Amino acid sequence: MGKNQHVVPRENGWAVRGEGNERDTSHHNTQAEAERAARGIAINQQAEVIIHGENGRIRERNSYGNDPFPPKG
Repeated sequence: MGKNQHVVPRENGWAVRGEGNERDTSHHNTQAEAERAARGIAINQQAEVIIHGENGRIRERNSYGNDPFPPKG
């Protein structure tokens, strides 16, 4: 499984950043553009996209990997 991808606000737009990375992967004018880019990376790496709001707090998560939900049983 790959690195989770975070969509985070920046002064002049939005960025995609791999979890644990020191630098942003890409920069975008809108949150929607950043979400699309993060989704593509997450699908390729079978990871999760974590979308942050303008205040920096997590507002949504989407899994594109080995999601254990719903649990077996």
